[in-house]
Amino acid sequence: MTARGAPCPVGVVVITRNRRESLLRTLRHLARLPEKPQVVVVDNASADGTPQAVRQAHPAVRVLGLGSNRGAAARNTGAAALTTPLIAFCDDDSWWAPHALDAAAGHFARHPRLGLLAAAVRVGPDEQPDPLDSALAAAPLGRSPDLPGPSVLGFLACAAVVRREAFLDAGGFLPMLRIGGEEALLALDLAAAGWGLAYCPDVIAHHHPHPGPRTGRSALQHRNRLLTAWLRRPLPYALRATARLARDASEDPQARRALLSALLRLPDVVRHRAPLPPWVERSARLLDD
Repeated sequence: MTARGAPCPVGVVVITRNRRESLLRTLRHLARLPEKPQVVVVDNASADGTPQAVRQAHPAVRVLGLGSNRGAAARNTGAAALTTPLIAFCDDDSWWAPHALDAAAGHFARHPRLGLLAAAVRVGPDEQPDPLDSALAAAPLGRSPDLPGPSVLGFLACAAVVRREAFLDAGGFLPMLRIGGEEALLALDLAAAGWGLAYCPDVIAHHHPHPGPRTGRSALQHRNRLLTAWLRRPLPYALRATARLARDASEDPQARRALLSALLRLPDVVRHRAPLPPWVERSARLLDD
């Protein structure tokens, strides 16, 4: 627990774009947290008056306005702006449960190798468990004695707490991936650097997804899976992933869009390609299976 009067060791980074009212709801929830964390909002070039509305309604919140939409990489800007040793991420439709940040801080204090904590997620007003929770709990990577929960190689960005040092050293979220499955690459990079990732169900995040269709999200997720394969996995694996997506593209417009988008990014992929060390590749293969 954070000692009475001591600053919270966890800062919160919220990224947003053109969701002013949803963001203001998130900030109201964060303002009620007993831990009283520092909060930074990184605005991805909203056109709906989001920065002004936040400054008026929540003057204690620091707002960083970007000149263009950087997608998930906006979290890097927020993490760099904070000085707390731990960073909790939110989207504009998610927030942390009371005492969740205290619980997370305790896990990091007791486990020096812990680089990222994946929280349990309660979805919507009915607070149903996110399907990812059971997948993380059942991950076949075992449980290391120096980590507070099952070892994982995946997480939901809006329900993750990171050690700031580990996050910045790993380079944060790769701007090329934008939004949609961007977490997988960061998980691999943290593991490759020797950091542990663990699922801790006693740390709770709430997620009330924005209503309405997410246009193009499927294509982005397909594309980012393929890009991640080329960026970090062995060449035969990446070639097989490309062949699968190419087959799907013959019938699925989203897969076709994803394949074209990935091909356009090949020069960047070559520049950033760094295959995983063998021990991380073995873990990734377990999850593939």
